[in-house]
Amino acid sequence: MTRPSTRCERPAARPGMALVAAALSALCTLLFPTASARADTPLDLDSGGRITDTVGALGHRRGQVEAALDRLHATQHVQLYVTYVHDFSGRNGHDWADATADRNGLGPHDVLLAISTSGRQYAVSAAEDSGFRQDQLSTVAALAISPALKEHDWAGAAIGAADGYRAVLRGEPVRTPLIKPGSSDPGGDGLLPGDRRLWVPLAGGGGLCLGGLYLASRRATRRRRAADYPLDEDPYPLVATATPRGLARMAQPLTPLTELDAEACRNLVDTDDAVRTSAEELHFATAQLGRPATRPFAEAVDWARSELADAFRLRQQLDDAPYEDEDARRHALDDICSRCTSANRRLDAESAAFDRLRGIRANAAALLVRAEAAARALAPRLRTAEAALAAVAAHCPEAALAPVARHPAEARDRLAFAGTALTEARAALADGDAEQAVVSLRAAEAALSQARTLVAAALRHVRELTGATARLHAVLRTMADAARDPREVIRALDPLEAARGEAAAARDFVATHRGAVGCPARTLLAEAERRLALARGDPAQAAHATTLAREARTLAEHDVAGYDTPAHGVGGALLGGIILAGLLPPTFGGGSTRGRLGAP
Repeated sequence: MTRPSTRCERPAARPGMALVAAALSALCTLLFPTASARADTPLDLDSGGRITDTVGALGHRRGQVEAALDRLHATQHVQLYVTYVHDFSGRNGHDWADATADRNGLGPHDVLLAISTSGRQYAVSAAEDSGFRQDQLSTVAALAISPALKEHDWAGAAIGAADGYRAVLRGEPVRTPLIKPGSSDPGGDGLLPGDRRLWVPLAGGGGLCLGGLYLASRRATRRRRAADYPLDEDPYPLVATATPRGLARMAQPLTPLTELDAEACRNLVDTDDAVRTSAEELHFATAQLGRPATRPFAEAVDWARSELADAFRLRQQLDDAPYEDEDARRHALDDICSRCTSANRRLDAESAAFDRLRGIRANAAALLVRAEAAARALAPRLRTAEAALAAVAAHCPEAALAPVARHPAEARDRLAFAGTALTEARAALADGDAEQAVVSLRAAEAALSQARTLVAAALRHVRELTGATARLHAVLRTMADAARDPREVIRALDPLEAARGEAAAARDFVATHRGAVGCPARTLLAEAERRLALARGDPAQAAHATTLAREARTLAEHDVAGYDTPAHGVGGALLGGIILAGLLPPTFGGGSTRGRLGAP
């Protein structure tokens, strides 16, 4: 796992300090063994928390930084570690931060902000699968970290970073923190903070003792320097590197491309399920509470859907023209995983607030009544769909009805499952078992949503068939008129309408069979919908969208045909993703929270 870094503001080193630094280093090594473990080498982070302050940069503001780090972790499940050191000993900030992250075993959900106070230099180390894009890291660096460091606000830089990362994961603008200028160089002496009344006299005495030795060896040292070192090298390395460059990363070999490819596909499927489930429950919440109350959650779903669409676009590009270069392919797969992670985190961040808004536990009785009414209203619509399909079957070939032929039966199955779940919910409420009531009610809502989708898809298909028949008759009548140019008749046919119908049919099928549909079908569907959005006034795009949607539907049907549906009564619910493998319903949220109803 590699950790791309962001670094800004590396000032020029102060001139004439090499001898002084060497003398201080030797003196500190003799007098202060604990101070010799300076931050020039990759650092062992403080085991007691997420802040490692070797220069006393934070002072009384340490609590404010800890609070900002806690906010980020509580809402986004990201651990931000912050280190304050005197300098990076001339090392590249990227390398120092990455080496420190590797040395301390930081994982994909851990970010390291390393700050060198001697020159306001800093670097950010984040794993490629952290869920952050490079542009997000750069935005936080430019707007939330750099402005604070320019004013020596060491605490403000960390607070700005924590709040900035929280903002980008929530899809919100990054704001510059409130700047409180501080000491220009709290670690200017290079020593750990302490009582100077103690170490200054000791340093002076030690300096006298060392002075004679230093003067005696000065001429010999100059001769060795001229012979052994190029002019641009520093012959006084203050501290040796504890971890050889790249050793920690070599200990963690890159994931093989085949495994990374499979991981990217799993992420796409899981994230697509999370977005679809969140959108479905958002529909119930909006019906319950109104659009203004649920607007923040609609924005979260839209934002996650946008990240997912970008991830699917990358997947489609790989499928269309696989990169021969392994590094390029790895980068694309990592980007897919990153965008999926970002989408999931945004939904996860809103899940607790969504639960508070819906209050499904507190309002279970009222929501049960609403769901029972929805089930009763859906039953006659299902009978209407069955009758409509039977009516057109006499005039259409079997192939024309094949896409929705099973929809009424599947809708009836989902409706029956919903009825059973509602009965269980009512019984649980009567027994005072609120937890079971919530689980059963949520499962019923999901089943009703899919039953409604299946019924609507069947009715829409009937309308498309009857509408196409009427248009065909009109075209034939027009063609009989010799005064009309046949090309004008062809242009009058609307390819966009056909594309919309094919995309809607594929979308509904994937949504109601997502427990079985894999990544290729979903990727083609996403590309069809992208092409459809570009198809206004462009028949070629519309035709391409139609082809892609049909291919997506064919692949999805193949996945379903190979799905081992359980024989018991929950087979349809598992096929539709209404319940998860543990027979518990998913709910609004990303990968970390969508199964929370069954959590203890």
